Amino acid sequence: MADFIKNYSLETALYVVATPIGNLDDITLRAINVLKSVDVIACEDTRNTCILLDKYGIDTKLISYHKFSESKKADLFLEYLGKGNSVALVSDAGTPLISDPGEVLVERVLNSGFRVVPICGACAVTTLLSSIPRRSEDFKFIGFISRNKNQIVDIVKNNKYENLIFYESPLRLLSTLETVAEIFPNKKVAIGRELTKKFEEIKTGNILEIIEYYKANTLKGEIVIMLYADTLSETVDISDKIGKLKTLGLKDKEISKIISALYDVNKNDVYKMCIE
Repeated sequence: MADFIKNYSLETALYVVATPIGNLDDITLRAINVLKSVDVIACEDTRNTCILLDKYGIDTKLISYHKFSESKKADLFLEYLGKGNSVALVSDAGTPLISDPGEVLVERVLNSGFRVVPICGACAVTTLLSSIPRRSEDFKFIGFISRNKNQIVDIVKNNKYENLIFYESPLRLLSTLETVAEIFPNKKVAIGRELTKKFEEIKTGNILEIIEYYKANTLKGEIVIMLYADTLSETVDISDKIGKLKTLGLKDKEISKIISALYDVNKNDVYKMCIE
């Protein structure tokens, strides 16, 4: 342990440190050394962060910092920086500011003229993406999806040509999937549950099949979902439309915007067709 845990000489800055999303081994050496070397760590729940720090023998001072105390605690951490100290920001799991607190502190720190240094690491979104097949690199992440059924419908309809990724609670997973299935019963879905943990589960398939599976199995743990993008509408000859617009001297980006607006298709997909 002592061979790789060192005391870094850190500048006065806010270090945004990614921590494991489940398996405590999923942390970088740089993150460990930064957490050991900063003067104070801002964390969501000191009890959760203590588990990680104890594993690696880190005894840096912890101060709670969560969404209900962001504005008040930001002043405290700015005082630390003002005295030439270094501060680390962590969330309970994963990368701070990705559906976790930190936006207020980062903005205040930058506005005060101090550096914000990202220490990269685990993230549930990229963990899921690296374990499922996709035809396109494009995706759209929206954090936690709305609890309101009408809003869920609007979000899914407006993003049907996107690989749409979001977090969801196990208590609401089935109701959310059932809402989506009402309008898109053939939608392909990928679900990552308890990623990197002992009972990790990654399932990909038709949304109706996924719903039946989870009706028959106990739902626990943190969940990340991707709704696969629909393909371009077969009722519209996109290639023909592109050809006609090209004869008018329009540029590829202009054509992709026009067709996307008229036929409710993904402009990036249209653009790719334009340049092929």
